[in-house]
Amino acid sequence: MEIITSVNNNHIKELCKLKEKKYRDSTNTFLIEGEHLIYEAYKEGLLEEILPLIGEDFSMDTKTTFISKEVMKKLSSTDSIINVIGVCSKRKEREIGNKILILEDIQDPGNLGTIIRSSLAFGVDTVVLSPKTVDLYNSKVLRSTQGMIFHINIIVKELVSFIEELKSNSYMIYGTKVDGGINIKNIDIKDKYALVIGNEGKGMSSSVESLCDKNLYIDMDNNVESLNAGVAASILLYEMRNK
Repeated sequence: MEIITSVNNNHIKELCKLKEKKYRDSTNTFLIEGEHLIYEAYKEGLLEEILPLIGEDFSMDTKTTFISKEVMKKLSSTDSIINVIGVCSKRKEREIGNKILILEDIQDPGNLGTIIRSSLAFGVDTVVLSPKTVDLYNSKVLRSTQGMIFHINIIVKELVSFIEELKSNSYMIYGTKVDGGINIKNIDIKDKYALVIGNEGKGMSSSVESLCDKNLYIDMDNNVESLNAGVAASILLYEMRNK
């Protein structure tokens, strides 16, 4: 059992680098905080190391390094002291399946986390992120997924070429538009499809919109101009699952 009390420890310095996207990308690892995320990562075999506070009765079948409160403050992204931090491997890509959700340049971590949870809840096989979408391993995104990030296939792709490939393989591409779309209640959903959710402020780009076969909208009160991207995606996915 190893114990680290110094924030200047070399191992701790290396782990601190994982707060930056470039180091997460270069190592294919990232930090998670709190017991719930730890257990969800462990169930998927993605947990490489846990770092509980000294004195915590926290035992798992993985590398364990106990750390002081000062070290925990150094590693954590939150103001409050948590009892454990973990080091995870990024999940390897799987086959994309028939039900795809495409997110174009979503910027709010809370929206991305909500959409990932809803995707798992409503039967999505793969979530596809554009390169400019908020980083999946941002600490706020990780917290907002409530651990569901570990249980669904999530990939990053250049969207135009990816959507063109989907179309060549007989996927129906559904876009989302407040004006000029088809009420989600009035459409038959194909077995192989991709649903595109655009940026919170700008919606879909013209290049992506031009590739959509049909655009969908959610019928709502005229006094409401639009819905939060996370809410809209959740409603659409629910409706599509029940078609």
